[in-house]
Amino acid sequence: MPSRTIKWVSGGLEALWGLPILGGALIISLSWTPLFFMLILHIIGLAFATRENRKKTGHILGILASALGLIPIVGMILHILAAIFLLVEAGKDQ
Repeated sequence: MPSRTIKWVSGGLEALWGLPILGGALIISLSWTPLFFMLILHIIGLAFATRENRKKTGHILGILASALGLIPIVGMILHILAAIFLLVEAGKDQ
């Protein structure tokens, strides 16, 4: 069950970071710390998803979003995709 909770939390945060202008402004104003925090959260989430035999796509996209989040448009798109996948996976996990 921890995998589902981590997906809800990380999916909500990814949705925030993916917001045009606001998400980027928050990430920059916090000195890109959210990207590092999210990378750690996605690695932990990926470990739980693997252990619980759950889908991993959202966390993999989240790791990519954290790694490539420094690139403005690419990062925004990846954050939005990660949010969508994470929230859908969290809603379907049982």
